[in-house]
Amino acid sequence: MTLEVIGAGFGRTGTMSLKVALEELGLGPCYHMVELFRHPEHVELWEAASQGKPVDWEELFGGYRATTDWPACSFYQELMDKYPDAKVILTVRDPERWYESTYNTIYGMRRMASSPIFRLVGLFRPGMGRAARMNDRLIWEDTFGGSLEDRERAIGVLERHNEEVRRRVPKEKLLIYEVKKGWGPLCEFLGVETPRDKPFPHLNDTDTFRKMIRRRLTIALAAPIVAVSLVGLVVLFLPKRHRR
Repeated sequence: MTLEVIGAGFGRTGTMSLKVALEELGLGPCYHMVELFRHPEHVELWEAASQGKPVDWEELFGGYRATTDWPACSFYQELMDKYPDAKVILTVRDPERWYESTYNTIYGMRRMASSPIFRLVGLFRPGMGRAARMNDRLIWEDTFGGSLEDRERAIGVLERHNEEVRRRVPKEKLLIYEVKKGWGPLCEFLGVETPRDKPFPHLNDTDTFRKMIRRRLTIALAAPIVAVSLVGLVVLFLPKRHRR
């Protein structure tokens, strides 16, 4: 298995919808940021890539046929060099709407990372904490220079990235794509049939994203809460046995 599609668009440009659409078209699994939280062992590889060190891309993508979202979109050029036959999809959306969505979702995760709840999760799920810290460095520090508070500056970073992709990727290998356009341009670019009776997966709006994060935190907290509760029961139970 080898990468056939490289997603070069920043997060919050429809990357989750594209991930699911590609998998529906048989180009899966697709590597998205959510994969990083499932595979915290990948953190060291992404950190090496961010430092310009040699990376065994096959170790990361050996089981995948496509990528979207961060962290992979930051390394689309390196992935093009590694997988020269892959096609590149640049997901785009209105810059102002992109900024609002990014600020209210994944940037909000950065603020959440300093909360007591997230620190508690990190004690029992260190992999989640490592992935969050790596994303923080790669996205907010390296890409946006430490802050997303400056709207004009952040939108400028987005637009320069998109222009760079347009300039670097050969036109015949590049699709500039808005997910609101649905199956048509995507299937034409990939040379596959349009799915019949299956609506395009428009996913991961702001409300859905927030619900997903709350659900993941709830699941992450469930195990330690159960473990602490069991320990408490044992502590309470043992003295009773001792008094008999």
